Amino acid sequence: MQRILSLYYSAFSNLQSRIWILSLAMFVNRSGSMVLLFTSLYLTNELKFSISQAGLVMSFYGVGSIIGSYLGGWYTDKKDHRVVMIFSLIACALILLLMLVVKSLWIITAVVFTYALMADMFRPAMSAAIVEYSKPENRTRSVSLMRLANNMGFTIGPAIGGFIALHLGYKWLFILDAASSFAAGIMLIFFFKAKAITNESIKKKVKPPPESSAYRDKHYLLFILMTAVYGACFFQLFAGMPQYFNIVCKYSEDTIGLLLGLNGLLVVLVEMPLMAHLERRKKIFPFIVSGVFLLPIAFAFLLFGKQMIIFSVIYTIVITASEILALPFMMNHAISRPIKERQGQYAALYSIAFGISITAAPYFGLGVADSFGFPTLFVLLMLVSLLLGVGFWRLGKTQNKSDHPVSENIPQ
Repeated sequence: MQRILSLYYSAFSNLQSRIWILSLAMFVNRSGSMVLLFTSLYLTNELKFSISQAGLVMSFYGVGSIIGSYLGGWYTDKKDHRVVMIFSLIACALILLLMLVVKSLWIITAVVFTYALMADMFRPAMSAAIVEYSKPENRTRSVSLMRLANNMGFTIGPAIGGFIALHLGYKWLFILDAASSFAAGIMLIFFFKAKAITNESIKKKVKPPPESSAYRDKHYLLFILMTAVYGACFFQLFAGMPQYFNIVCKYSEDTIGLLLGLNGLLVVLVEMPLMAHLERRKKIFPFIVSGVFLLPIAFAFLLFGKQMIIFSVIYTIVITASEILALPFMMNHAISRPIKERQGQYAALYSIAFGISITAAPYFGLGVADSFGFPTLFVLLMLVSLLLGVGFWRLGKTQNKSDHPVSENIPQ
C-alpha cells in the first residue's frame, strides 16, 4: 500500500502550477459540457424535431469542431495562446445563451455549428499552453493530468445534466453550461493575468521558415492519418457498442452505463500513476504501438464472447488499456514535435484528426453493423487495428532527428 501511495504521489508531484490551473479550468468547463449529450434529446423532446432533423443539427457540430480546430491552431500561432483560450470560453458562454431563445431548425443548426467552432478553438491553444508550462521530462504526465480533468468533467457532467434535465428542464442545461464556460474563462483571466497581455507578446512571434510547416512534414501527416483511423476504431466504444450491448446482448441502460463508466473510472485511477512510471522512458512509439495492438484483442473478446457480460467487461478493460497507453503518448508526440511558432498548426491537425474520427465513428460502425452485422464489424475493426499497429511500428522505426523540421525538446 505504501508503494502504491508513493506512486500516486510521484504521479501528481513536480508539475508546474499553471498546468494545475489549466487542468482546473478544463474540469470546470467539461463538467458543464453535459449540454452536448442532451442537445439531441432537447431537440426531439422539447422542440418536437424529428430524429433525422436532430441528426442534421448534431452533424454540423462535427463540422464546426473540425473548422474550429483549424482556426484555433492558426490563431494560436499568430496570437498569444492565452488570448485564444479565454476568447473561446467566453464566446461559448455567450453563444449557449442563444439556445434559450432560438426555435428555428436552421438557426439552431447555425448556433450549434458556431458553438462547436468556438469550443474547439480551445484545444490547439491548450496544447501550446502544455508545451510552455511543462518540461520535456514531465510532459506526458501534464497531458495525462489534462485528460484526467477532462474525464472527470465528462463523468460528473452527464450525471448532473440528467438530473437537471429531468427536474429543472433542458434550458437550465444551457444556462449552467454557459456559466461553467464563463467561470473557466474568468479563472484563466485571473490566474494568467490575461489583462496584462499586450501586443508585446504578439510582436515576439517570428515568422517561421516555410519548411517547418506541418503540411510539409510527411512523417507527421502520416501520423495524423493513422491517429484518425485509431480514433475511429476506439470511439466505437461510445458510437457503436452501446447499440451492440442493447440490441444484441440485451443489456439494460443501467448496465450499459456502468460499462461506459468503467472506462472513465479506470482512466482516472490508472493513467496518471502509470504515466509517472513510463515517462522516464525515452522512446514513446513502443507505447503507442502497444496501445494500438490492444484494439484487436479487445474486439476479439466481443467476437468470441457470445454476449456474455464477463467478456463485455474484459473488452472495456482492454480497450481502456489501449486508450491509456496510446493517447497520452500520441499527444506528447504531436505537441513536442514542432518549433514554437508552429505549435498551433501541429496541434490543430491533431485535433482535426480526432474531430474526423468522432464524426466518422458512428457512421462507419453503425453503418457496417446495420448492413452486415456486428460480427462483421468486429472482424473488420480487428483487421484495421492490426494493420494500424504495424503502421505505427514502422513509423516509429523511421523516427529520428532528421525527420523533424526543427526540434527543441522532442522525446526520442
